[in-house]
Amino acid sequence: MILLSHAYLLRLDPKQWKLRQPYPPLGTLYAAALLRANGHEVAVHDAQFDEGPEAIDTPLQRYRPRCFVLFDDGFNYLTKMCLSNMRDAAFATIARAKKMGCTVIVSSSDSTDHFERYLEAGADYVLLGEAETTLLELVTALQEGTDVSTVAGMAYRSAVGIMKTAKRPVLRDLDSLPLPAWNLLDIAPYRYMWERSAGALSLNIATTRGCPYKCNWCAKPIYGNRYNVRSPESVVAELKWLRKLYDPKHIWFCDDIFGLKPGWVERFAELLRAEGLRIPFKIQSRADLLLQERYAAALAAAGCATVWMGAESGSQAVLDAMDKGITVEQIAEATAQLRRHGIAPCFFIQFGYLGETDADIDATLRMIRSLRPHDIGISVSYPLPGTRFYEKVRAQLGEKANWTDSDELLLLFRNHHGARFYRQLHRYVHRSYRKRQALQQAAQLLRHPLRANGASLKKAASALFYIPASLVARYRLHQLRGTS
Repeated sequence: MILLSHAYLLRLDPKQWKLRQPYPPLGTLYAAALLRANGHEVAVHDAQFDEGPEAIDTPLQRYRPRCFVLFDDGFNYLTKMCLSNMRDAAFATIARAKKMGCTVIVSSSDSTDHFERYLEAGADYVLLGEAETTLLELVTALQEGTDVSTVAGMAYRSAVGIMKTAKRPVLRDLDSLPLPAWNLLDIAPYRYMWERSAGALSLNIATTRGCPYKCNWCAKPIYGNRYNVRSPESVVAELKWLRKLYDPKHIWFCDDIFGLKPGWVERFAELLRAEGLRIPFKIQSRADLLLQERYAAALAAAGCATVWMGAESGSQAVLDAMDKGITVEQIAEATAQLRRHGIAPCFFIQFGYLGETDADIDATLRMIRSLRPHDIGISVSYPLPGTRFYEKVRAQLGEKANWTDSDELLLLFRNHHGARFYRQLHRYVHRSYRKRQALQQAAQLLRHPLRANGASLKKAASALFYIPASLVARYRLHQLRGTS
């Protein structure tokens, strides 16, 4: 028996626990599916809703596995953030599995970057990079008693010290993988949280692996800079299966870049139409890609409801420093293009990049006010190993080089302003943005009072909080700007 789990515990990330919109551990389900398809007996323990690492004791005692695999979801940005709360949970879980006599195998973004620390914590093997094939070869070698040193793509401790085997190339034919082991997942807690937070269940699907773009702050320890894509037929088959299993009302395509391959989205839309499948979905994309001919129209035809765009900054100087490869004008054009096709444009915004000035910050604020994205997600520049950005600030990083949870937003290096300023900037931008949304909703209700419902009334009433809150946040921000 092989027991698989992961080290993302929702309760250890207070912001996400409060949001209550969790996605299943897709990477873990892929690994389980490949092992099962090759004759291994597997079980999955989804740690997402556990109160702490000690919860792993129950499945360990139940299954008495010979191998315990801690396989994190490399598709979810929350696991790619390498939060220290989750690292601590991983170390505690490894210790408990070792106490039960298991051979422990680990795969994650964090363990790929810091495999020595995971081996010191008790892991027997750390899989480096894209790991499903490595995992299959390793557990087969362990079962058959053959030499594990011939298995590419891992690190382990030997009599002469830590050994790294040959690098494994990324998988090019994604259709060769079985569909994720969705039927090993307990959907009940996901459905419960989603229906109470958003009204309906949303699930995640990956159609690609990797990203070919060169943004110098973006860490890619698992899938790298290569871009490989599943066939539209494979993705539609998974959608049909998910609808039969769980009937989700929304899908998040969790790719770094969705539909980059020419003609892919058009073919996907055709297949969905032929199958009578119409499930609203959200994706992540780039401004320049969204401006390609027929791309936005094909997204709309397929059922795309929301696009999260890596806008990052309203300053061209900052975008160029990031090697982002887009222009401020393209962000504006892509936003308008999406709206013309009935798709909600949303922005990822990043403050605090090296060299960012007050003028750059003001340009970003003007962009948000001018383009009025449907939603925004704000972060502070966060250096992760393997990036050019990390190398630029590496000498400044102290003992604390990772955020504790996804809402810490701590500036880990020296910049024009300090950490307190960027936390306050985050607070001000969010509150002023929500204030404008609330006032817009109030204006719509005045024009069309018969369209009012509980949600719209609540949103309009929130102006009573956000108007004074945004003023206070702005005042405090100006105080901090003056003292930096």
